[in-house]
Amino acid sequence: MSKDIRPPFTLETALAKVQFAEDAWNSRDPERVALGYTEDSNWRNRTEFFTGREAIKAFLTRKWEKELDYKLKKELWCYTGNRIAVRFEYEYRDADTGQWVRTHGNELWEYAEDGLMKRRDMSANDYPIQEIDRRYK
Repeated sequence: MSKDIRPPFTLETALAKVQFAEDAWNSRDPERVALGYTEDSNWRNRTEFFTGREAIKAFLTRKWEKELDYKLKKELWCYTGNRIAVRFEYEYRDADTGQWVRTHGNELWEYAEDGLMKRRDMSANDYPIQEIDRRYK
């Protein structure tokens, strides 16, 4: 489990954390994803700020109701001590319009001693794409 990987991080353990996160998010299961975060984890997701696993689950439920066929790729940017930075790219089909969208962004992660993420700070930009231009299927 990702929780078993604890800071301070090495290249190997930082890469494993990133892969665990990618796999969890691609499951599109809010319960599974939320288990990787502390009970009082602080999030900034674009313009939304919230705290705690229940808020994380509610956010992810809303997200994946709107973002259909979601597929994500994360890449380790850097790491040190109890922090990891990633860049990511994902694609989805908008539930309201059917438009395919690609999102590019960065996340800053801070971990508690127990290996759970206590802070997630995310910034991203979206742009429409044609279905034929999808990279992740």
